[in-house]
Amino acid sequence: MNEKHPESILKIMEKIGVSVLIFVFLILLGMFTLYTIQSYSSIIPSDYTQSNPTQSNLTQSNLTQSNLTQSNLTQSNPTQSNLTQSNLTQSNLTQSNLTQSNPTQSNLTQSNLTQSNITQSNLTKPNPAQSNFIPSNETVYVAGDGKGDFNCDGIDDQIEINKALAYVAENPEFATVYLKGSNTYVISDKIRIGNDTTLKGDPTAVIKLKDNAYWPHQSPLITQMNSSGNQNITITGFEIDGNYEGNTEKMRGDGYYNLIYFINCDNIHVCNMYMHDSHGDGLKIKDSKNIKFHDNRIYKLGHDGLYAIECQDIEAWNNNVRCKTNSALRIWNSNHIKFHDNTIYTEFEDDAGGPGIQIQYIRTSEAQPMNDIEVYNNTIYDTYGPGIWLIAFGEPYSKTEAQNVHIHHNIFYGCGTHQTYDWLGGIVTSGFYDTLIENNVFDANYNAAVVYTYPTGSRYDVDFTPRGIDGNCTTIVRNNIITNTLKRKYSPEGTGYGAIDNFPETHSFVLENNCLYNNYAGNYKNCTSTTDIYTDPRFVNQHKHNYYLKQDSPCIGAGYTLLISSEVSYKKRIKSIISAFVSQTCRFFSVETSE
Repeated sequence: MNEKHPESILKIMEKIGVSVLIFVFLILLGMFTLYTIQSYSSIIPSDYTQSNPTQSNLTQSNLTQSNLTQSNLTQSNPTQSNLTQSNLTQSNLTQSNLTQSNPTQSNLTQSNLTQSNITQSNLTKPNPAQSNFIPSNETVYVAGDGKGDFNCDGIDDQIEINKALAYVAENPEFATVYLKGSNTYVISDKIRIGNDTTLKGDPTAVIKLKDNAYWPHQSPLITQMNSSGNQNITITGFEIDGNYEGNTEKMRGDGYYNLIYFINCDNIHVCNMYMHDSHGDGLKIKDSKNIKFHDNRIYKLGHDGLYAIECQDIEAWNNNVRCKTNSALRIWNSNHIKFHDNTIYTEFEDDAGGPGIQIQYIRTSEAQPMNDIEVYNNTIYDTYGPGIWLIAFGEPYSKTEAQNVHIHHNIFYGCGTHQTYDWLGGIVTSGFYDTLIENNVFDANYNAAVVYTYPTGSRYDVDFTPRGIDGNCTTIVRNNIITNTLKRKYSPEGTGYGAIDNFPETHSFVLENNCLYNNYAGNYKNCTSTTDIYTDPRFVNQHKHNYYLKQDSPCIGAGYTLLISSEVSYKKRIKSIISAFVSQTCRFFSVETSE
C-alpha cells in the first residue's frame, strides 16, 4: 500500500485549515451584515428613505443637504465617529417614527441627530427628552408637559413654537405645528409663520401675551415669517389671550398687540379660534387676497375682529363677535367681499365699541374700487354704533369706485345705543351709489332703521364729507320690516324715524314695499314712499327676537315684484321674480303658527 510522505500530509492539512478559517470568517461576516441591517432598519424614517441610501440620494424628501446638511449629518463615510449617539438624538428622529426602509451602518442608532447637529439655534430643544420628533401624520407637536416634539416651560414659549414652525417651513413634507393642551404658552416676542403652514391647537391650548410686554407699535403676537409676504397659512383651533389687564400701559385701539397681522400674504385662513381681551385687532391684514375668517369666537378685542385694508376676495361667516372699542368686521378699500351668517353684539360698558360692520372707501391718489360687496344672514344687535356703517369720502371719486353694496336678509335690533354719538341707526350710509337694502328686519334701533348721515363736529379730526362726482347717491330700500324705532340717546330731537335722509340735495332713498310700524317719530324724514305698508307685521315673538311671521301676517305676499323684460329668457324670469314681500322659506321671515 502506497503511503504519502508525512510532509505532504502536513501541507494538505494546512490547506484544509486555511479553507475552514476562510469559511468561518465568511459566515461571521454574513451574520454581522445581517445584524447591521436589522439593527439599523428600525430607525430610518419612512419619510426619509430611498432604495440606495447614499449621500447622493438622500434628497429633501428624505434628509436633504438643505435640511440637514453635510456639515451636520453626512460624510462620504458615515462611520461611528461622525454619526454617533451625540449626533441624531431621541428628541429629534426617534424609533417611534423612523421606519425600516433605509438600511445603512449599524452605528446610526436610536439616539441620532443631536443637539450638536440640529442645535438649539436651529431647531432642537434645550431639554431633548421626548421620544417622537417626527410623527407619521406630517405634524410637529408643541407641548407643555414634556410629551411634545418641542416642549415649552411657560417662559418665552415663542422660542420653541418658532423652532417648530421653522422646521415645518424648511421641510415641505411637514405641514402642521400643533399646540397641545391643556397648556398656556406665554410669549414675550412674535410668533412667525411661513409658507404652506397650519398652526393648529387644542381648544385648551392658549397663546398668551406676557405681562408688561412693552412691545413697540404694530408688533403683533402672530405674524408672517418673511417680511415680503407668505402664502397659504391656516390658523385654527386654539385660544389667543391678548392679556389687556397685564399691559394696561397701552390704550386699546392704538395699534399695539394685534393678535394676528399679515401684510402681502395670500390664501389666509383663520377659523375656529377664541380670541379675546386684546389691545388691538383679531386679524389685521393688508394688501392680501383670498382671506377666509369663520367660526371664530371673538370677545372684547381692543379694535376690530377682522380688519382688512386694500385686500381682495374676503369671506367671513359664522363668527360670534362681542365688540369692544370698534367693529366686528371691517373693510377699507377692499373688494369682492362676503360677510354672512355672523352674530355681532356688544354690552353696555365704557368703550363698548363702534359699528357692527364697517365698510369704508377712502379715495386717495389711486382708485381702489369697492363695488362687489354682499352682507347677508347676519344678526346684529345692541351695538354702540350703527349695525352697519357704510361710508365713502376722501378725494373726488367716480360712481364705479363706491357702488353696488347688497345688504339683505339680516336682523338688526337695538343698534345705536351710544350715549354721545349722533351717527346711529340700523344702517348708516353716505357716499355710496346704488346700494340695495332688502329683506331685512329692523326692530327697536336708535335714531333710524336706515339713515343718510356721517360724523360731524369738532370731536372728529377727519372730514367725512362724500365727494362722489357722478350726481345723486341712491339707495334702494325694499321688502324690509321696520318697527319700533327709538330716539337716539344723544340730542334726540328729530330722531326716531323709520328712514331719515339728512342730505336730500345729494342723496336719495327709493322706498318700495316695506312694512313700517310703531316707529317713535314716524316713518320718514326727508323721504317718502308710495308702495310701503303701515301695519303690525305680526312677528311670532318680538320681545324674544323671534322675527318669524305668523300665518296671518299682512306682510306675506305684499312684497316688491321685479318686472322682467319680455326679451329675457323664461328661465331667467323665474329666477329673477320676487313674488312675495318676504319669502316663506327665508330663515327669519318664514311663517310660524305659534308663539
